[in-house]
Formats: sequence, structure tokens, C-alpha cells
Amino acid sequence: MSDADTSLVRLDGPWTHRDVAANGARFHITEAGEGPLVLLLHGFPQFWWAWRHQLTALADAGYRAVAMDLRGVGGSDRTPRGYDPVNLALDVCGVIRSLGEHDAALVGHDLGGYLAWTAAVMRPKLIRRLAVCSMPHPRRWRSAMVKDPRQTAAGSYVLGFQRPWVPERQLVADDAALVGRIVHDWSGPRKPREETLWTYRRAIQIPSTAHCSIEPYRWMVRSLLRPDGFQFNRRMRRPVRVPTLHLHGSLDPVMRTRSAAGSSQYVEAPYRWRLFEGLGHFPPEEDPVVFSTELVNWLKDPEPDR
Repeated sequence: MSDADTSLVRLDGPWTHRDVAANGARFHITEAGEGPLVLLLHGFPQFWWAWRHQLTALADAGYRAVAMDLRGVGGSDRTPRGYDPVNLALDVCGVIRSLGEHDAALVGHDLGGYLAWTAAVMRPKLIRRLAVCSMPHPRRWRSAMVKDPRQTAAGSYVLGFQRPWVPERQLVADDAALVGRIVHDWSGPRKPREETLWTYRRAIQIPSTAHCSIEPYRWMVRSLLRPDGFQFNRRMRRPVRVPTLHLHGSLDPVMRTRSAAGSSQYVEAPYRWRLFEGLGHFPPEEDPVVFSTELVNWLKDPEPDR
């Protein structure tokens, strides 16, 4: 990326920026605070900045908070391949090791939540706690998308992403107006400010970002009848064995509450479900104080099954 592109994602604040190497690629991270590591994974169509409120809240609570840009997004490398969930989860695990930590509490939203579920299954010794927002367990989401017509309709954007090149062009057209509409329309009554939308609209226009952002969703659908898809689905039968916090907005228009709530069957560890009334798909930004308070209290709770 050029220096001009980098400036779009290395936004100033009470945090520091740097790059780390992991899983054969370079990843941009933003970090604040000292203490046990909490790694934050953003979703679509965002980048690390989605966690700006939680970075400071976690740092103030005594944690080393790190928000990373996923492969192909923000300030991280845009590689020609590697956007299947197993490889993306290995990116996450590699970043934990590159940060010099033995384990991390993993917090994921949307696509980042999908990868957090995956990492917790693949590398359970590396993940000490798991918090997921606005995303069912991968097997639960797959089942809901196939068997629940309401979830299929709500998640129809994923099917729209299967067309070649058209979705990328739509995302960046008119200064990425569609990205602004997605973040606005998927939110609850507490709509994001215009400057917030502009930040995401500018970031998606960095060359190749739109394509890389869509590739994981293409894999999810195109792999359904392929051996790699069957293998991933079998692998995700292994239960999650770390304490899990599952967060969801009651007004989420693209991820039905019923779809998310069925994920507890895949967790053989303390599991806590928290439904945020009046919030949509982006609770960390729609009500950052309530979200951060819930997350910090759970991280500090020695008995997370209460």
C-alpha cells in the first residue's frame, strides 16, 4: 500500500500502530494498555477501527488490547489467496504468537466472530476465553442459512457476493456509498455518525480491499458441496472448550437472534448468552459503554458460568 493508503487506517488515538508477521503475511495491529492479551477481530465491512471504544476500555481495565486488521483489509497484506476460515484463523493464532503471548482472550464480531469460533476449535490451548458478537457458531449459521428461510432471506447479501467482480464494483461505486448504507441500515436506532460512515467508506476503497473482504463469503457458499467445505464442517463438530460469552443485538437484521442462540450446543464450557435489547448488528459501536462493560465484567469474572 502507498503512504496515502496507510494514513487512512493508521488513525490517531490513545494507541500505537505497528505491523507483525504471521502465517506468511504481514498484519497491521493497533494496541493499547498492558496486561493479559485481548485480541479483537473486526467484521464486514469494517477494519480495526471498529474496536476503538473497546481498545481504550480494555486498556483502562488492565488488559493489553490489540485490534488487528484481517488479511486483505485495512493495513494488512492483500494476498492473492488464503481467505478460507482455516487459513484466516491461523492468521489470528499466528498474530497471538507474534505478539509474544502464550494465549489470548479472543473477541470477534461478525466475520471476526466466525474466525474466533474457528480458532477456538482449532487451537484451544491458545485461546483462554472466547467472546463472539453478531455471529452464530459456523455449523449453526450454515444450518440456519440452508434450513431457515427467514435466515436465508436475512443473509441474502452473502448469496449476492457470489457473482464475480460485480459486488466489488458495487462496494466502491460512488465513494463506497453502499458501505455507508450497510453500516447505517444494519444498525439499530442508534445510527452511526456520518464521519464514522466516511471512515469505513474510505477504507474499503483502498485497492483490492473490496475483493479481499468478499472472498471469505464466497468460500462459505462455494465450499458447501466441495471436499474442503465438508472437511471444515466436520472439523467444527469439535466442541469449544473455553469459557464463551455470546453477545447479540435483538434488532440485528442480518443475523437472526434465533440463529445465534442455538450456538450453545457447540460449547462444552461455561457459556453466557447476552442479548442487547434495542441494538442491531454493530453493538460495539451502537452502545460502546454497555458492550464494553459487559465484556470487561465477563473477562474479570472468575466464575464465568454464573
